[in-house]
Amino acid sequence: MLAARAPIGVSRCLNSRRHARISAPPVPGRLNFSHAVTLAKEATEQRASIACRAAQQDEAAPAPAPALVGEDSAAFDLAKQSPKSWALFVVLLSTVLAALYVVWIQPGTGLADDYLGALESLAGSSEATMALILLVFAIAHSGLAGLRPKGEELVGPRAYRVMFALVSLPLALVAIVFFINHRYDGVALWNVRDVPGVHELVWIINFISFWFLYPSTFNILEVAAVDKPKLHLWETGIMRISRHPQMVGQGLWCLAHTLWVGTSFMCVATAGLMAHHLFGCWHGDRRLKAKYGDAFEAVKSRTSVVPFAALLDGRQQPPEGWWWKEFARAPYLAVTALTIGAYFAHPLMQAASYSLKW
Repeated sequence: MLAARAPIGVSRCLNSRRHARISAPPVPGRLNFSHAVTLAKEATEQRASIACRAAQQDEAAPAPAPALVGEDSAAFDLAKQSPKSWALFVVLLSTVLAALYVVWIQPGTGLADDYLGALESLAGSSEATMALILLVFAIAHSGLAGLRPKGEELVGPRAYRVMFALVSLPLALVAIVFFINHRYDGVALWNVRDVPGVHELVWIINFISFWFLYPSTFNILEVAAVDKPKLHLWETGIMRISRHPQMVGQGLWCLAHTLWVGTSFMCVATAGLMAHHLFGCWHGDRRLKAKYGDAFEAVKSRTSVVPFAALLDGRQQPPEGWWWKEFARAPYLAVTALTIGAYFAHPLMQAASYSLKW
């Protein structure tokens, strides 16, 4: 049986030690030139051996992950949670939803009927109406996000967040309900719903899409303005995969639902949603650059918009075990539970949407 061959560096180290052991001792009282040469050679090889061992140690030690410039996303410490803050959140959420129903949703008196009627009169078809709904939402949502620095200077972060929510939430609700009610409108382009495996494929893609939520979504108390809202520079977790996870998640969601529904209406809705999210990639980077400057450039240099690109080309060097450490957290467990719950709640969601007749 052949013996295993030692690595080159180790072999050189062993050869230098072996040569040192067989070197002949000098003859007392005699100048031995050859021995002097041997000693010099051994000293050189000893230094090479030390350098060899140092190089091997450097190769064996993994390069440390770069220090974080941004924030650790999806972090949740139960010990730091305030029952008073969460109680206030429940009260505020209940109040906002009740007011939203009375002012915006309630059939016959809610303003949403008039708003949607105006858009439908301009559009002439459900596809064009969906496009207008998404356009109005995009202008309001991204426009108010862009004006946030000036707005917070004028009224403060909490008041501006409340105003932002009071505009975005009603518009988003109309978009969701109208989409559910009209998703099969237009031309039927394909129907693969009876093909074996398609339902499972759509479910898996849709499930994965919700793991690409932007980490600020997890800061529920900030979203509700219970805690002081902040524009965060996230760097860990899903941000290592894509710097714009919301765009990636929306793309996966659109892919799954377009495959399942297969209508011209669905294609128009998908195009509108993706156009807004692709614009959001530029818009979000611009806002972060304006707020964080060089810190954002550092995060940008080691992340990517395209999923996994920075990981594959080596710009992103996460610490060992990052998958487990940065995803096995309470927010992602909650997202998993809510995504599964939303799937089973689809009949209830559809029934509620149909009742509004939007």
